[in-house]
Parts: sequence; structure tokens; C-alpha cells
Amino acid sequence: MAEERLQFHEMGLDDRLLKAVADLGWSQPTLIQEKAIPLALEGKDLLARARTGSGKTAAYAIPVIQRLLDSKQSVREQDVRALILVPTKELGQQVQTMIRQLTSYCSRDVRVADISGTTDLSTQRPILMEKPDVVVSTPSRVLAHLNAQNLVLHSSLEMVVVDEADLLFSFGFETDLKNLLCHLPKIYQSFLMSATFTEDVQALKELLLHNPVILKLQGSQLPDSNQLQQYSIKCEEEDKFLLIYTLLKLRLVQGKTLLFVGEVDRCYRVKLFLEQFGIPACVLNSELPVQSRCHIITQFNQGFYDYIIATDEESLTEPSNASQPTTGKGKKSSTEKGSKSKDKEYGVSRGVDFQNIANVINFDFPTTVESYIHRVGRTARADKLGTALSFISHTEIPLLAEVEEVLKGDNADCVLKPYEFKMEEIESFRYRCRDAMRSVTKQAVKEARLKEIKQELLNSEKLKTYFEDNPRDLQLLRHDKDLHPAVVQPHMKNVPDYLVPETLKGIVNPLSGRRKKRNKPWTGGLLKASFKKNGRGKNPLKTFRSASGRNKKTKSK
Repeated sequence: MAEERLQFHEMGLDDRLLKAVADLGWSQPTLIQEKAIPLALEGKDLLARARTGSGKTAAYAIPVIQRLLDSKQSVREQDVRALILVPTKELGQQVQTMIRQLTSYCSRDVRVADISGTTDLSTQRPILMEKPDVVVSTPSRVLAHLNAQNLVLHSSLEMVVVDEADLLFSFGFETDLKNLLCHLPKIYQSFLMSATFTEDVQALKELLLHNPVILKLQGSQLPDSNQLQQYSIKCEEEDKFLLIYTLLKLRLVQGKTLLFVGEVDRCYRVKLFLEQFGIPACVLNSELPVQSRCHIITQFNQGFYDYIIATDEESLTEPSNASQPTTGKGKKSSTEKGSKSKDKEYGVSRGVDFQNIANVINFDFPTTVESYIHRVGRTARADKLGTALSFISHTEIPLLAEVEEVLKGDNADCVLKPYEFKMEEIESFRYRCRDAMRSVTKQAVKEARLKEIKQELLNSEKLKTYFEDNPRDLQLLRHDKDLHPAVVQPHMKNVPDYLVPETLKGIVNPLSGRRKKRNKPWTGGLLKASFKKNGRGKNPLKTFRSASGRNKKTKSK
């Protein structure tokens, strides 16, 4: 069967595009790419459903680029011909990066601009004045530029793409999208890409598509158990912290891990708790500047960090919050005050392409089935293996039952198995965890939250121009540094051997935080005296002896 599959070079693609595909290491198209690219090149509208990590971005990016290259041969005038709508700024930057990689050999012919950021419209105006071939943005941002007359689409636009379509309406973009349609030409080709088919996707289909081809690939919304192992363990609040400490400190969880919690305060509570034990982690939430969030994701993908703590931020997806009027005499409503500093166009569990995620841990279980699917969909992407572990409190059991029912309906092999872990064996760690939890007070969480926002704003704004001139220094900017508003006890960083359960002693190294002394023979050079052997008050730096000096003394004797 593998021999009969359509290959990239058989799709009639430009040589420059094929060369870029080869550079990305794509030996053959994924199922969605194999089916969608030829249909898109024929000019048909597409509604495609495929699970996360299946290559949906390239499935529309390749035909968009190919059609632009074809049109360049006959049309010389530079204009905006493709509009890609995304629900979040993070996804916007990711799509721009993907298109730039695919156009690396034809970047003069196909130019792309991501305008989904939060900078002033006037700052982005010069970019749009150059009329890039592809514009990537959120619906609200495009509409703002159209109203400011920085962008004109009704005469030149040929293609419209909606990525993560099932998320667009839930992020409150319904009104913006309907207003946006007035600025589009009567005839254009449309692509709708989604991980799930919801009522929102159906509504979008009726708004944007004309006699579309519907591709419903891969019946189950998550990979089967051969690729994705899903587990659940019942534990209450204190046990959640005890278990996450054990899993991370004893390295029972290997590889890059995404840790999902319910709200922003919980992010910092978990981060400060882990700091007590010398476990560094990044927090990713809507209050951080978009440049910081994208930089964290980039560095995480490059292997700078092992753990990211993230939120779904479902409270941000209420459409009413997006355009809520003031109440009374110019006073803002309480809900508006609560979400004032949060970015409504933020999304971590959906859309963002985290690379090589080995594990997803639901510290707090998601409140909807869709949220579970998109959280867990961050791992086991493409052909890679992955593990998902969910902590379930007694109040979350009904949510677990709902998720299991949907997953069993999709695929009987795609269910959550009980995580066989004997909690009584790690009781010896409980007193340490209680000590750590006592240090993580509400005030400490509040201070940590404010401190990190201030740090990231400084990094994001004041240093932006510096990093543009010195890109190498940007690699040195880390986001997993200790915040330390809580009192950290140094001895907590190490795990005494007597505390490690007998059953785990063979598979973990509890003293991984300490460097073991190695008895190596002296091979010449400098001899460093041990600090413990020095008398009190002696300067240890003066005990360094040159090897050549010693040899001279022995010869003179």
C-alpha cells in the first residue's frame, strides 16, 4: 500500500517548493496532505478534519504557495492574494514560520506577513503597504486594518484559509468574521481546517465555503494505544502535589512534559512548589506579552526546558467578554475588570505546535471533552509516541466519564487506563510536600505572578531592539528562572536515599542533584586541594600547586 501513495513530486509542485519540502525532511506526505493538496490545486473548496499533529498546516500552505507561484507567471502586479485566519497570536507566528520555511527558495516571489501581534496599527501599516502575498492574522486584527484602510482585499484576494476553525467562534470572533466577509470579493477559494467537527465549524462552512469537498480523515480524534498511552489516577488535592513531586524529582517521567492546570494562579502555585525542590519550570499564560510566550515556545521546542506549566484559559473564550459594554456611568463591569490584563487571543492547548512532547499531565482535569482532546493532542504527533496522565479528584470523576464515553465511541482502543501507582509507597515524601505547600502562600503566588509579568514586559519591550541587533543573546534569555517569593529550603533539593521506596531504588537516582566524586588518577596540570582538608582561615586558592613546580622539587632532592 505504501508504494501506491501519492508522493510530493507527483503533485505537480514547483521545484523550489519541492526543494524546501526536502530540506524539512518530509520524505512523503501525511494522509491529510496526500488528499488535500491535489484537491486544493484543482481550485476546490475544502473542509478537512484531521487530528492534531497530522500536518494540517502544510496541507493548506503548500497549495497556497503553489497557486501564488503559478499566478506570478502571468500577473506582475504585487497584491495580497491569500488571507490565513488563526484564533491565536502564537499560531499566527507558527504559520508564518512554516510558510517562510516552505518559501525559502522563492522568498522574493512569495512574501508573508503575520499581523496578529499586539503592536500599534500604525506600526504594521508599512508592512501592509508593501502588499505581502500572504497575510496571517486573527479576524479582529484584519478587521481593524481594513477599517483603518491599511488593507484592501475586495479586488485582489484569491484564497481564504481558516486554521483551527473549531476554535474561532469559541474565542469570540463570530461578529468579527461576519463583518470581515463584507470586505472580501464574491469569488475566492476557501479552506477550513479543524481537529473536530462542531456546530461552530458547520456555521463557518455555511459562511465561507461553496460546494466544498469534505475530508473526514482518521475516525478517532486521538491516536490509538500503540502510539498514545492514556492513564488516569484518582487523587485529591494534596496527593496531586505529592505525586507530581515524585514523578518529576525521581525522574519517573522522562522527556519534555506539558503540565496543564485550571487557572493562572494554579500555574504559579505549582511552579513555586516545584521550585522548593529545585525543579525548574516555565509558566505559559495569557498575561505574559505575546513575544515572551512565543519565545518560551520556541526555546521549549529547541530543548531549553523540560517542563511547561500551562492553562486552557477557557474563561477567555466567552464571546460576551470580547465586546462587553461598560455599565452604569462609565464604570466597567466586574467581569471586564477580572479579564482586563488577559489576552483574549491566547491558546496553549490548541493550535500551538509544541515539538517532541513526550508527556502531557493533566494536573487539573479539563472541563470539556474538546479541551481534553486538544490538550492530549500536543503529544504523540505525527508518528511519534506519547503518554497522557490525568489526575482525577472526586469532583472531576463525572468529567472523566464523559471523556471516556466519547473516546470509546470513536475508538474502543482509545481509552484511559488506570495508572498503577501505589501511593502508600511514597508516604515518606508527604511531610516534605506539606512543608513546601506551607511556603507557597496566596501572597507568594500573587508576588510571583506580578514579578514574572514585570520581568517579561521588560524583556519583551525594552530589550526588543537590543535583541534585534544581537540575536545570539536572545538564546541566553531564559524563562524558567526561580521566582523565589516563597522561602526556599536548600536541603529540599536533594532526596535522601532512605526516603526512596525500595521498589523504586533500582530505577531512579535520588542523588541526581549532587555530583558524585570520581576517583581518577592524576594526569598532570593543576592539583586542587580539598576544601575540607584545609585548616580554618586558610585561603583555598593558595593551596593550588603547579605540577611542574612539584616535579622540580623532587628532582632537586
